[in-house]
Amino acid sequence: MSNDGNQNESIDSVEDVVENLKDAAEKVADTVSDAAEDVVEAVSDTIEDAVETVEEGNVVSKIMGFKESNPKVFFGAIGGLLLVIVFMLFSGGSNNPIPSRKAVNLAIGNTYTLKGVNSYGDNAKIRLVAVPGSMAAYDESEKEGNEGTCRHMPLGTKVKLLQIQEAFGGAKFVELEILDSGECTGRKGWATANNLN
Repeated sequence: MSNDGNQNESIDSVEDVVENLKDAAEKVADTVSDAAEDVVEAVSDTIEDAVETVEEGNVVSKIMGFKESNPKVFFGAIGGLLLVIVFMLFSGGSNNPIPSRKAVNLAIGNTYTLKGVNSYGDNAKIRLVAVPGSMAAYDESEKEGNEGTCRHMPLGTKVKLLQIQEAFGGAKFVELEILDSGECTGRKGWATANNLN
């Protein structure tokens, strides 16, 4: 009999444990349900408050509030907006074509005037060199190039074309004789073909 008694006590204790588990599960379910209702109510209240704030709020006060709460982002946005505006101001322009110089048809023996392609102003001079394609800044000393050798001719000087020579894959150099420049009349020198008009 003692086995039957122990068995009955075990069954009673298992039933008590199961009943305790059921009670605990019901309490947990009630607690979770109450918490979910509280969360839903809090979210609803927050959404209603946000809608009321948007409907009632002033845009300027919101911007100023944003400036006070996050100044780095606020001033960064202003800087970015200014950069976009500056870019837009400087990127536009007219559609006028850039003026280009037409190449002169060169013929040996014809008379031309000196014109500086990159020279503007009344004091501009065209440099004549002794050898076609020479780098005037390096090939002659400054004294030799400037003193009485007729190497710097003013714009508009009349010249006669004596010879044409190509160098550097298409650049044209021309040998010129100076026609109307006082003591330099009759002297010869080389210049680029672009300097003739």
